[in-house]
Amino acid sequence: MFNMRNSLIAVAAVATLAVPAALAHRQWMLPSSTIVSGEDNWISVDAAVSNDLFFFDHRPLAAMPKVTQPDGTEGTVENHKVGQLRATFDVHLTQQGTYRIAIVNEGVFGSYELNGETKQLPRGTNAANLAQAIPAGATNVRTSENIGRNEIYVTQGAPSDTIFKPAGKGIELVPVTHPNDVVAGEAATFQFLLDGKPGANLTVTIINGGIRYRHDLNQIDLKTDAQGKVTFTLPDAGMYWVNVTQPGGRGEGMGGPGAGAPGAAPAAGAAPRPAPSGPPPRRANYMTTIEVQTN
Repeated sequence: MFNMRNSLIAVAAVATLAVPAALAHRQWMLPSSTIVSGEDNWISVDAAVSNDLFFFDHRPLAAMPKVTQPDGTEGTVENHKVGQLRATFDVHLTQQGTYRIAIVNEGVFGSYELNGETKQLPRGTNAANLAQAIPAGATNVRTSENIGRNEIYVTQGAPSDTIFKPAGKGIELVPVTHPNDVVAGEAATFQFLLDGKPGANLTVTIINGGIRYRHDLNQIDLKTDAQGKVTFTLPDAGMYWVNVTQPGGRGEGMGGPGAGAPGAAPAAGAAPRPAPSGPPPRRANYMTTIEVQTN
């Protein structure tokens, strides 16, 4: 009876404490380990979208991730399963060094007018097939390009940096401090690139896991400097969620609404479209999970 009563009190307390944290859905991937020794290991990863960080309570992150091995070759995702609340998969580590496990979402969203009707761009539209998605004669084309990266890093043996070679698109992490070498109480520095260049003035949010069981988010809000760098000191060991976004969601030099986006030129035979009047919306975001160690 004593244990049951204490359990009920604990559940009630958790429900009360959880309310402030249940205000936003966040995507995350959580590896079973971020650093392992030896030469032949497995890790398991949970992937979900949830209210409470690292607690699957909403829906799975169902997209198939891509693994890049320490030598730069593509690895294999094994045992990928998608449930109601989370996805899970395994990665077999056979090389020494740092692996990247990534889900990259890239697409173009928008609408156009044709024969007096407003139509939405079909799902799966991207910069490469945008021109084919807009029929001849379409007017008032409006598009928004989005690229989101959700990446985690796992090291077998000593950390390496081969997999951090930038692709030059969206927000990317270039470690000054290796993400598998962040220690509680010690300053760490990350650099973020935006389309291959230093991402100045990006918004960086860091939240420690376990928010389901505490009242305050203890959210750390930072801005990158002119070199895209941000320095932080995390107080405790544990798993932390790092999110990086563009302020305002607009990038420079991207052209006008619709017409300036990649592939948005009028199709052959189509009537000229309105001239662009300003930069089109473009959004990029980046997130990762880092495991902070004790010294």
